[in-house]
Amino acid sequence: MADNQNEDEQTQLLGEDGAKINQSGQNLKLGFVAGVILREKLPAFERMLWRACRGNVFLRQAMIESHLEDPSSGDQVHKSVFIIFFQGDQLKIRVKKICEGFRATLYPCPEAPTDRREMAMGVMTRIEDLNTVLGQTEDHRRRVLVAAAKNLKNWFVKVRKIKAIYHTLNLFNLDVTQKCLIAECWVPALDIETIHLALRRGTERSGSSVPPILNRMQTYENPPTYNRTNKFTKAFQALIDAYGVATYREMNPAPYTIITFPFLFAVMFGDLGHGAVMALFGLWMIRKEKGLAAQKTDSEIWNIFFGGRYIIFLMGVFSMYTGLIYNDIFSKSLNIFGSHWQISYNKSTVISNKFLQLNPETADYTDTPYPFGMDPIWQVAGANKIIFQNAYKMKISIILGVIHMIFGVIMSYYNHTYFKNRLSLIYEFIPQMVFLLFLFFYMVLLMFIKWNRYSAKNYGRYSASCAPSILITFIDMVLFNTPKPVPEPCEVYMFGGQHFFQTIFVLVALACIPVMLLAKPLNIMKQRRQGNEEVQPIAAGSTSDVEVGMSNGQISQGVDHHEEEELSEIFIHQGIHTIEYVLGSVSHTASYLRLWALSLAHAQLAEVLWNMVLSNGLKKENWFGGIILTVVFAAWAVLTIGILVLMEGLSAFLHTLRLHWVEFQSKFYQGKGYAFQPFSFESIVENSSSSSQTEGE
Repeated sequence: MADNQNEDEQTQLLGEDGAKINQSGQNLKLGFVAGVILREKLPAFERMLWRACRGNVFLRQAMIESHLEDPSSGDQVHKSVFIIFFQGDQLKIRVKKICEGFRATLYPCPEAPTDRREMAMGVMTRIEDLNTVLGQTEDHRRRVLVAAAKNLKNWFVKVRKIKAIYHTLNLFNLDVTQKCLIAECWVPALDIETIHLALRRGTERSGSSVPPILNRMQTYENPPTYNRTNKFTKAFQALIDAYGVATYREMNPAPYTIITFPFLFAVMFGDLGHGAVMALFGLWMIRKEKGLAAQKTDSEIWNIFFGGRYIIFLMGVFSMYTGLIYNDIFSKSLNIFGSHWQISYNKSTVISNKFLQLNPETADYTDTPYPFGMDPIWQVAGANKIIFQNAYKMKISIILGVIHMIFGVIMSYYNHTYFKNRLSLIYEFIPQMVFLLFLFFYMVLLMFIKWNRYSAKNYGRYSASCAPSILITFIDMVLFNTPKPVPEPCEVYMFGGQHFFQTIFVLVALACIPVMLLAKPLNIMKQRRQGNEEVQPIAAGSTSDVEVGMSNGQISQGVDHHEEEELSEIFIHQGIHTIEYVLGSVSHTASYLRLWALSLAHAQLAEVLWNMVLSNGLKKENWFGGIILTVVFAAWAVLTIGILVLMEGLSAFLHTLRLHWVEFQSKFYQGKGYAFQPFSFESIVENSSSSSQTEGE
């Protein structure tokens, strides 16, 4: 059967004449080579064979459907298998050279059919053996990787810790004797004993006979700022550090912000119901903080909320307090002590009459105020409800703002005294305090005098109609204007000698401006001329407990020793600070009116949601009214949470942040320091894991 196939092949190759010659007894033997070649080289390869061998070769090729991997580059390539028939050794040598030139891979192939069959069976056997080995290798690799995956996180942590240790050791200096390492570092003063203990423990565990030496050294470098925080104060400190890290030993506003921040927020967000929702959300995060902290998430919004859980809780609690003061809960009031108004109208008239006004001068008022907060009757008052609340909230905003700014100026006193900055204490703090007290705090005193002296029930010079406007009085005071005459029995001034005192206050306040502008630069210039200049600290530092580590010497206070500043620059800087403070005192006082504006907007939005949404569901009756109320209440709850709690809460938060950063901290806080970054495995691992997650995304 095989001989017949060979005869057929030779007949196809040589034609009928060649077959006759072969059959006639001449010994015609054909040789062949087989191999594979890149598919894109096959046309050129076939053309070269035809030209080089002058058509005396026969080429058959077939495409390999599956992709093959290039062992050198690893790329997926397409190849074709070929077989070339020829006669004679010269053509054989020529064909092989052409195959080498085209980088074709040749494979040996026996001429005898039985040998080819045995080779094919051997190849199939080896392929099966290789597949078996590959399968077992794949299973073994999978088992190894699964076992390694359990320890992969621990290995990464160990590697990061080892790299951090070696990176820190690379910062050490080698002693001249090359027997010890020397390093300089910043160390918190309160942790000196802990560090000594840690070094002693490390020496014992390593089995070293040479104990480490830790000394303090004197330095003129400005130390980093380190403020100790816990999980409660960390969020408040982050608000301050977002403005700027405090300079070393500078007054840190974070402890005071714990009270003032949620309180000023609550003045704008005053609602007992909305504050309770916010407080409950913050309390839930506090109670579940361990479980929530363990659930690592990439949601930036959630991480911000969870990081400020204590701020949210305090803002909610303070908002509940101011909500009781405003007597406002979801735009309604709590009638706890009973109204101190005796309305002569019937109940339906009070509720339905939008133009109802409450006049304290009439007999309807009992002349005794509501014990705590606002009287609930103001919730149904018509035309003068907003007028009454605006007058109250506007004056409260100015009072709180002036007190807040005065407290900020007082903080600058402690900065100047700690750094022994006598010139700034005398020629900056005192004029600033006098300017603020004689103008704006005096305006606050006028408000209390007006509240205490004038009453709606009093007739004559102290009646409500005779009460002067605080704003007009303050404008006339600053412009030295004579107030317009008023009809009898009213009087222009609130108390005797008011015009004289106001004139003195304005003149003294104006005299403080040139003192703030020129006194300090002129004293510095005088000291330089006398040659006994007193070195003044450039920046006030932070309430930090970082001190200097290593070598003998006393602890430095962290004062920067800059080059002498030119007198022209000193005058320019002092002029900028003076103008900023004087004009800022006016603009900052007006800026606190945002407390009143946002409080009014919050109350009006709550009232709009009640009147236009929830009240419609309460008006329906029967079983159909219950269904409508359920749907309407769901819509009202979603709008309340989404708009009044989230959006209004975020707006009030941002305004409160601005009041602290600009109006309060600008009086004493510079924030030109840099944070103390201790060596911490925890921070190193967290930063590495977060960066790896970012790269993976």
